[in-house]
Amino acid sequence: MKRLLAPFFILILGTVFAFLWFKEGSLPVEKDNHSPVIFVISPGSSVNQIARNLEKEKLIRSPLVFYLLVKTHGLEKKIQYGDFRLSPSMNALEIAKELTHGTLDAWVTIIEGLRVEEIASIVAKELSIPETIFINKAKAKEGYLFPDTYLVPKGASCEQIITILENNFKAKVGKTARQAILSQGLTFSEGIILASLLEREAQNFEDKRMIAGILLNRLNIDMALQVDATVQYALGYSSKEQTWWPKNLTSANLKVDSPYNTYLYPGLPPSPIANPGLESILAVGSLKPNKYFYYLTDKNGVMHYAVSLKEHNQNIDKYLN
Repeated sequence: MKRLLAPFFILILGTVFAFLWFKEGSLPVEKDNHSPVIFVISPGSSVNQIARNLEKEKLIRSPLVFYLLVKTHGLEKKIQYGDFRLSPSMNALEIAKELTHGTLDAWVTIIEGLRVEEIASIVAKELSIPETIFINKAKAKEGYLFPDTYLVPKGASCEQIITILENNFKAKVGKTARQAILSQGLTFSEGIILASLLEREAQNFEDKRMIAGILLNRLNIDMALQVDATVQYALGYSSKEQTWWPKNLTSANLKVDSPYNTYLYPGLPPSPIANPGLESILAVGSLKPNKYFYYLTDKNGVMHYAVSLKEHNQNIDKYLN
């Protein structure tokens, strides 16, 4: 009889211990400490990562208890990304539920190579700023709205959002990058214009360096740059293709009268055609001197270069037709 009772008592003791451990782990870290703590959850964070970070910030006692609470209450898919105002006086379940509510700020991701109108669409969706208002205030900042992922206050004004993007540009594009551009015989603003062309014309750093060298070769002999992306910029939104960057350019498109049309007007466009990322800006500063004047991208995304127009036409026949 005693042998039969022993496992039963062990089970009871184990259950009691587990209950006490779970209860202890779910209690507030400091029940009388109501000091607010801003806790940030980055996009892609797992529940385990969130739990570890909460423990690191001394907001929960046990990451495992927090994980189990999230799982048992079905909160995993309801947790949002952003920043939250928490306090050590909250218990683990209260914190878990708080993370499913609206955040203080909104995550806004701006990828490389977007024009102001495209950024305006993102800002309108995430922060409820009317597109027309953002475009009117930000159009003159084209090229200097740095592509990145931002945590922006939901109540931020249009001006504040633009300032955040501009300040990030100044922080990321440092003195070394600026001096590198100047060393190429370009002004800094010319360098950003050229970087905006590279952002739309090439996919990787080495190709961007090569194309930067080719475009500089053209500039040095007053040859038209003939960059399709500048024509796309001049044309604006294509309702047919539903994009700001229409791919199917016609011969008529290439004749559109605009100072941004580098088929008609030699030299750089008057201003950037998009907002380049750091890689494209660095490519200008470290451009690859070369003998080429022509380039094309084949159907597999591989670049092919040519010295003469005859050689370029041969590349077109070989790789595109």
